[in-house]
Amino acid sequence: MNMSVKRNRSFSSSRVAFAALGLSVLTACGGGQGGMKMGDNQFAVEAVKATSSNQSEQYPATIKGLQDIEVRPQVSGLIVKLCVDEGATVRKGQALFQIDPTQYKAAYDQAAASVKSAKANLETITATERNKKMLHDQKIISDFEYQTAVNNLLTAKANLAQAEAAYTAAKQNLDFCTVKSPSDGVIGTFPYRIGALVSPSISEPLTTVSEIGDMYVYFSMTEKQLLDLTRAGGTLKEQLEKMPAVKLQLADGTMYDAEGKIDAVSGVIDQTTGSVSMRAIFPNKQNILRSGGMANVVFPYTMSEIILIPQTATQEIQDKKFVYVLQPDSTLKHTEIQISNLNDGKNYIVTGGLKEGDQIVVEGVQTLQEGQKISPITVAQKEAKYQQALQDQRDGNIQTAFN
Repeated sequence: MNMSVKRNRSFSSSRVAFAALGLSVLTACGGGQGGMKMGDNQFAVEAVKATSSNQSEQYPATIKGLQDIEVRPQVSGLIVKLCVDEGATVRKGQALFQIDPTQYKAAYDQAAASVKSAKANLETITATERNKKMLHDQKIISDFEYQTAVNNLLTAKANLAQAEAAYTAAKQNLDFCTVKSPSDGVIGTFPYRIGALVSPSISEPLTTVSEIGDMYVYFSMTEKQLLDLTRAGGTLKEQLEKMPAVKLQLADGTMYDAEGKIDAVSGVIDQTTGSVSMRAIFPNKQNILRSGGMANVVFPYTMSEIILIPQTATQEIQDKKFVYVLQPDSTLKHTEIQISNLNDGKNYIVTGGLKEGDQIVVEGVQTLQEGQKISPITVAQKEAKYQQALQDQRDGNIQTAFN
């Protein structure tokens, strides 16, 4: 009985070991999903052809509000009240700060009293002038006396105008004691708080109000890139209308859900960098974008009649890219290629070194050598062989699984 159990255990262990050996051999022969090699000398090749590709390029960008308005006091005095908090959303005309109005209220009251006095004086002199005119018309008083009455009336009118101007200035200064928001937007930081003495000459503004209903995003591209975009000609306005919509990658790596439109291009090229400043406008209905933030503008490119190859088909040697090109006699030629700096992470855009119709080995290139002779198969044939090998393994056809 013991001998039988031992024989069964030995047989089971042998089957497990054999199955494991079969799996390892399958993997070594290129049976893994990532491998293209099938059999001792079979490698998948693919003919390159011209195609089109949607690519993108990123440009570092700075986010700004449509307006970043500095809020400065127009009268001097102590801040006695903060009407809103930092970062608050405000409306145009909403109170932000209160400056001590005591002296300005006194000046306003004095100016208002001066206006009343000037009006009363004007009424008296006006009545006098009418009386003098009647007497002058009757030849009772001289021309000089009447002209004096006329001059007094003109002076009284001037005094009233002067008093009203002083009243307007005093009222304006009193109104300036309540510092209001110049536009809709979001409040910045407060460098001055209650008790601080402020004046129109302070070096730093009370705060900044940023309009963020729509946001400007500023970025730069090279002169050559701009020429590629605008080579079709036409006016600048027409060129801007033809430019594709751009996307925005936020600082946390996520993509902003709304697209933007390029609406301005600088007319001057920066001589030090050779770049051109550009501006895109993005909607900001949810107030996600904030003025002063950093992001990347993602600019789309549609490239036609290009050669696109998988990155797995290439080797990199001393910062140069190489592929294995299949020759008519089934040998391989180690060929250097030039690629675009644009790529989607999976494929390279070939700008030189290959022509349409060339056949290249598309995977397993790290094991190949210059002049090596292979048995080329198509990618479809490779996949079919791989799936058949898996099926044979599942069915227990270990011998055929590795053929």
